[in-house]
Amino acid sequence: MRLLLTGNYAAAYAVRDAQPDVISAYPITPQTPIIEKLAEFIDSGELKAKFVRVESEHSAMAALIGAASVGARTYTATSSQGLLYMYEVVWWAAGARLPIVMGLVTRALGPPWNIWSDHADFYTVRDSGWTMLFASSAQEVYDLTLIAYCVAEHRDILLPALVAWDAFEISHTYEPVELVGDAAQLLPPKGAWTPPLAAEDPASLGNLAYPEEYAETRRIMAEAARKIPLVFAEAAGRFRELTGRDYSRGYECYRCEDAETVFIAMGSIYGEVRLAVDALRARGAPVGALKVWLYRPFPYRGVAEALEDKKTAIVLSRTASLGAMGPLAADVATALALNGHSLKLVEFSAGVGGVDVTMDDVLAMYKAALEKEAGTYFWRGR
Repeated sequence: MRLLLTGNYAAAYAVRDAQPDVISAYPITPQTPIIEKLAEFIDSGELKAKFVRVESEHSAMAALIGAASVGARTYTATSSQGLLYMYEVVWWAAGARLPIVMGLVTRALGPPWNIWSDHADFYTVRDSGWTMLFASSAQEVYDLTLIAYCVAEHRDILLPALVAWDAFEISHTYEPVELVGDAAQLLPPKGAWTPPLAAEDPASLGNLAYPEEYAETRRIMAEAARKIPLVFAEAAGRFRELTGRDYSRGYECYRCEDAETVFIAMGSIYGEVRLAVDALRARGAPVGALKVWLYRPFPYRGVAEALEDKKTAIVLSRTASLGAMGPLAADVATALALNGHSLKLVEFSAGVGGVDVTMDDVLAMYKAALEKEAGTYFWRGR
């Protein structure tokens, strides 16, 4: 079935198809339409879930921690300051090994107050233990949300998963979205994992851990995280068989084979990057593009292989990492270093706070990158 949906509605339809047991969220622009649509699905009977109304984002995640602790499939969504408000329990969800799925409509962090897209909120989660996915279209929001449940609930993983997308360019923009006919073919059966709590076997969670126990807990989580790329690829492979859409590598390469320069981006900016690549190719410039879907764990080896023998990498970061290279560029640099590759790496902080980045901007960044030394630059427009 194909429907005309916004990115937010695509997320809601994916959650409906996943049929979680418990949903809890607190409204915040630009996330609110997701929760409104889910409430409609519950009211109409299309979604058999308990919606827990709460007074804050912190309470929303705490409610899901309780539900997931006894085996419920769960979902929440937030943005920006809402994510920061729940940040304490975001880490708790990962440390407790609970397969919660969360949608994040990326939005700038204040001050000053801003409701437009910026990836600063997304990057705050990168060291917590969550699987982190980034969509660049409404179709990808739908697809990656379903895949997120497959990864999170896999018995070898049992870590929460986050699917992010840009405010307004994706969240509120309509585009055709192809729905999965029977999501049950893709998703793990409910109850396939063993929750930490059971009524017939009472236990307590949250006791103080001594240093050795804490370190061992994080080591075990790290071992699980190392398995995520394989589990993600397996789930994406099943999804490809159902739909023909392939996410299995965790990233997409576009016209990279003979490219000398490769743009790297996440989110809606990637659409403008592809247009710019086509325009530059028409002029004879050997240019390609790489889009990251699976940000954590980062596909270091795959990205390094995609950039092997290239001369320049241009990273477009929709955030300003003050005083340092941005997280995406730093991960690309790490991928290159770990695999013994050396090339010119130029990062532009572009689209910060929702500033439009057009194809012409990308063309101008290409010209500027060839002229500049390797480093990080703030893009202020043409």
